[in-house]
Amino acid sequence: MGTRERRDRSNKIDSALRVSFLQAADRFLTKPQSVSLAAIGGYGRGELSPGSDLDLLILHDGNEKAETVSEFVNAFLYPLWDDGRSVDHSVRTRSETRDLAHEDIRVALGLLDIRHVAGNSELTSAVATDALENWRRNQSKYLPKLRKSMQDRELRSGELAFLLEPDLKEARGGLRDINALRAIEMSGVVSVSLSRVAESEALLSNVRDVLHGDSLKAKDQLLLTEQDRVAATMKFKDADELMLEVAKAARAVDYLTELTWHRIDSLEAKGWFKKSKPQSIDRGLVILNSEITIENGYDIALDPAIGLRAAATAAQRGLPLSIDACVLLAEKFTQLPSPWPKDVLNDLVSLIGAGTPMIRVFEALDQDGLIEKWIPEWSHVRFLPQRNVLHRHTVDRHMLETAVRAANLTRTVKRADILLVAALFHDIGKGFPDKDHSEYGEELIVPLAMRLGFDEADCAQIALLVREHLLLSAVATRRDLEDPATISYVVEKVKDPEALQLLHALSISDGEATGKSGWSDWKAGLVANLVSRCLESMAGVKPVSQPDLVPTGPVTQDFMISIIGDAQNREHIEIEIVARDQTGLLSAVAGLMTISRLNVRSAKTRTTNEVAVMRWIVELDANAQMPTSEKLLDQLKKALSGDLDLGRKIEERIENYRKYPGIPTPPPVVFASNDLATNATIIEVRMHDRPGILFSVARAISRFGVDIKSAIVSTLGAEAFDTLYVTDLSGQPLSGERAQLLATKVENILITHL
Repeated sequence: MGTRERRDRSNKIDSALRVSFLQAADRFLTKPQSVSLAAIGGYGRGELSPGSDLDLLILHDGNEKAETVSEFVNAFLYPLWDDGRSVDHSVRTRSETRDLAHEDIRVALGLLDIRHVAGNSELTSAVATDALENWRRNQSKYLPKLRKSMQDRELRSGELAFLLEPDLKEARGGLRDINALRAIEMSGVVSVSLSRVAESEALLSNVRDVLHGDSLKAKDQLLLTEQDRVAATMKFKDADELMLEVAKAARAVDYLTELTWHRIDSLEAKGWFKKSKPQSIDRGLVILNSEITIENGYDIALDPAIGLRAAATAAQRGLPLSIDACVLLAEKFTQLPSPWPKDVLNDLVSLIGAGTPMIRVFEALDQDGLIEKWIPEWSHVRFLPQRNVLHRHTVDRHMLETAVRAANLTRTVKRADILLVAALFHDIGKGFPDKDHSEYGEELIVPLAMRLGFDEADCAQIALLVREHLLLSAVATRRDLEDPATISYVVEKVKDPEALQLLHALSISDGEATGKSGWSDWKAGLVANLVSRCLESMAGVKPVSQPDLVPTGPVTQDFMISIIGDAQNREHIEIEIVARDQTGLLSAVAGLMTISRLNVRSAKTRTTNEVAVMRWIVELDANAQMPTSEKLLDQLKKALSGDLDLGRKIEERIENYRKYPGIPTPPPVVFASNDLATNATIIEVRMHDRPGILFSVARAISRFGVDIKSAIVSTLGAEAFDTLYVTDLSGQPLSGERAQLLATKVENILITHL
């Protein structure tokens, strides 16, 4: 078993065929030198498995009579058939071969692997030259057909990496896909790093050889009943270890395939002969050939955070992370400090929260071992199979799919970052014998979450979600929801309404990622009913408290702006604004931050005795200059007086932002409720982050004829969560109807400006 054995097998067949072919030619043909025998397909590559067909092409110059050629071919082939050999053969002239290849992609592909075996070598060489020239000349016709055939195979055979009984040849990520990559490389359209899948091809071919065994039958589907035998023959510990390696190999093939097609698409989009220029988008990062990569000459050793920053940027823009960037990050890897800095955690959350585009970026990082370097706990679940009919995916892929579903539910919870991280790691405890994966997952997640940079309370919340991620589904389907004891049981375990909402979102995400066999409308309804009853028991969710802010120094002017701390730290700039309260102040300050290219990470504002105190934590855009306090103050005054059109300048920045690809995100949602404790109406906004959100929200609220008393703004990953406390002009909460009208107005404005 192995490449050498397949080559030896091919050589042995060559020798036997050469003798019989030449003997038949001498016996039946007037000009034996007018014919040749060539191998194509796997046999052509010298990679003959025990049960594979012999793919043969018999070429002749057309000068012999058809009857004579037929007698010659039969004399050559009958002994092979009598021996039980499976032979797939064609008999053609050079011109017939050329014409057929031009029309039939299967013929064109097979000829790319042509290899001379016997007879007239010049005839074989001529056909080989025709085949390669035809493939390259007609690449624009062949490549779409090749892609369509690969997509059709995936529909029929599924994804090799995630199937319990995969087809090693036909499934996505299998041997046919490797042959397709080889064909794309031969087209000359793009360079394909075939060396990255050499080990994958060797493993899948070896498994296929063992599967064929001594039967000489082409069995390519690795059935459950065969996995133990194959694993033992190949000296694996067990079938699980075998399937883990198969999944790993298929994932490498799938990753390279997807990236290759992306590069082809990018060439077509910009025109085949146009050179791409790098576009700077963040510190050390550029877009080049429609991929995120590292700026040439950038010293990544001095910037350990660049890897996750690159990943988050790629995922949020819906672009791949280049192979070159991943290789460079792996070669010059620098460990992150523990705990991770806040901006690095934010990048991780942005990566996880990107939805489906996250998987491609995560896979790129994983292929070069970067995920394991950042998160060693990932090593154990990487490619870990789940031999369970409920699951479609390996453990790691299931957790990624759960995170994708969770990204669609971030509007339903207050802490999107906690939901996304819990979704990604909820099954981190799987694969350890004699351990309950939920309980052991709790043990693993606490130190991991602390290392990522979460505080103690957040770590406890994440641990609760990991430990109880099966609770709601189990109780809803097995207990009487009319029994108060059932509700008390769940409330006692979860305790907090916010945690219950997070657990509900995680349950939905986990169930949907498992598939129809593990999640249904019936189960979803039962879980929703259980959560509703528990929330009633908990008496609702408490609102975010208004901030308690006072100026850090005496108020001596109508407007004061101070940059607190180290102004050279572009990633964490604290700005304090103290101003006489007036209509439109919050909107103007928010707009000022946007046009100054200060990306808001968090903010608190409170108005007391006609004085507004604001604390902003911002990050300076990579290509922007740090504004001074004096410049900010001057622009704020101009904005409030109407001399500076903030709306127009913000729209210009948004248009620039739209130049790059984005990703599908759930629409904004705006909630309104009255808070008796603070005698105000709460307007809560949840949406995907983009420039100018708070400006639009605050301006809409001010124009509605209400006062903004305080605000709490936070950005969690790529999600914005803004809470504003408002009153009518007499200082009282809005009526329920008016509050809902305001929420609807704000939501419509945000949707319109997407």
